[in-house]
Amino acid sequence: QVQLVESGGGLVQAGGSLRLSCAASGRTFMNYALGWFREAPGKERVIVAGVSRGGTVFYYSDSVKGRFTVSRDNAKNTVYLQMSSLTPEDTAVYYCAARLSLSASTRSADYGTWGQGAQVTVSS
Repeated sequence: QVQLVESGGGLVQAGGSLRLSCAASGRTFMNYALGWFREAPGKERVIVAGVSRGGTVFYYSDSVKGRFTVSRDNAKNTVYLQMSSLTPEDTAVYYCAARLSLSASTRSADYGTWGQGAQVTVSS
């Protein structure tokens, strides 16, 4: 079982960039597919991006495609979410999640381990 800790959230102006990191403990990080989700106030938690166990297959929601990039470094037990061209609609708490599987999933119920969340606020 891995444990996940996010970092890198904060306040940024519209059009700016941020990079979120999610560090995992444990030696089995490479056995997990990973997802990034976000939850805006009053809204449900939704998938933003995902990456396969091997780091070669990626998923992006339509709302972030072309602006966000997910990557993982299995040697560092870390997954990243590079966010650019941010808009106020990207304001949310961002969560990384791990799934003991080859592939990422778009469903939050498919992930067994979650980080504590990182607040991202984009001002207009």
